[in-house]
Amino acid sequence: MGEEERAPRLVGAVWGLLILNTLGSAGAKTIVPLPRSLIQMATMGALVAAFALALLLNLRLRMRPSAYLLLMTLLLVPSVLSSVHLESGFGALFRCARLALFIATLWLLSRWWNGDETFVRHHIRMYFAVLASVAVGLVVSPGAALPDLYGGRLVGALWPLTPPQIGQYAAVIIGLSVLLLLGRRTDRSSAALVVVPSLVLLALTHTRTATLGLLIGLVLAIGSLVLTSAAARRFFSWAVVCAAVAAVALGSFLQAWFLRGQTQENFSSLTGRAKVWDALLAAPRTPSEYLFGVGLGDKSFGGLPIDNSWLAVFNEQGMTGVVLVAAFVIVLGGVALLRPPSLERACAIFLISYCAIASYTEAGLGDASPYLLHLAVAASLLAAPALPVPEVPRRSSEVI
Repeated sequence: MGEEERAPRLVGAVWGLLILNTLGSAGAKTIVPLPRSLIQMATMGALVAAFALALLLNLRLRMRPSAYLLLMTLLLVPSVLSSVHLESGFGALFRCARLALFIATLWLLSRWWNGDETFVRHHIRMYFAVLASVAVGLVVSPGAALPDLYGGRLVGALWPLTPPQIGQYAAVIIGLSVLLLLGRRTDRSSAALVVVPSLVLLALTHTRTATLGLLIGLVLAIGSLVLTSAAARRFFSWAVVCAAVAAVALGSFLQAWFLRGQTQENFSSLTGRAKVWDALLAAPRTPSEYLFGVGLGDKSFGGLPIDNSWLAVFNEQGMTGVVLVAAFVIVLGGVALLRPPSLERACAIFLISYCAIASYTEAGLGDASPYLLHLAVAASLLAAPALPVPEVPRRSSEVI
């Protein structure tokens, strides 16, 4: 089997290792207690293995030009400049090294960014495997998977995953699977196998951000196909009818699910996030901290999670980081809008819009995270198809 035939499968393995690296090490208590140091070794080992395997696949260092990856690479500059002061400790430099290795691996994989749905399929398969582990944990130990500590919301009982993480993974693969079905790139049974259980898990997480991101992202993505796809028009029409019926018949239930038993004050302050945001913006900063931040940290301020990508980037990488992150989101969005209607464009629009919506209540756009992988898939969908490489005639003795 030749190199070009082996590469797609091994590229999928690299993608799976990158996803493993971004799962994180903090979350709910698992059925079998896993030391955080062991989880960190596994996730960092996955990143090193991903880089090594990507390098073996791309020894000639063939890379596709990518404004997204270029701007992400530039993001390393404020990250390093702020981290060398060690205001966030030596862990900041470690996180810089991790981000550099993460970006380098994406550069190596860019060789296979051909504007098709290859990485979409890798994305769905790998995150579906993660969700399968969540479902197994729910079956094995419902009490551990739906703990009172999280208000009865679904968590990872085998791997420490939080409700927002599970909701994010479920929403993304649901949206991508629906779009592949509309584009006739998969059949109904395959799509249902992914969508139905993922919807159940999403509902059990009670994650509002993921739900809104899924709905708005699908509206925008399917809307981009309405003029050219009869299937998209039919789906859009049925979705509007079903939404109207659900709003009337299940209005009180949906409202209760959305509020999650919170008080009006707690809901209006976005579960306390607004207080952290106000404190972060009011904190005094030196000119250097304003421009380059205080260094890569754990996305918290005053011991509390920031839960906003833009404020987390501002705190850790300064206004320079905010400008660079905004630039690569805007560039991807602009390229998607300028492309003619297609399934690939619709999938890219879904991923970009989902990340933009989630960035308001979740952090991750400025560091190695699932959000950067979502946007990398969007970049692969928007890449121009590679020119075919002339085949070299095989000798009769070569193995096919």
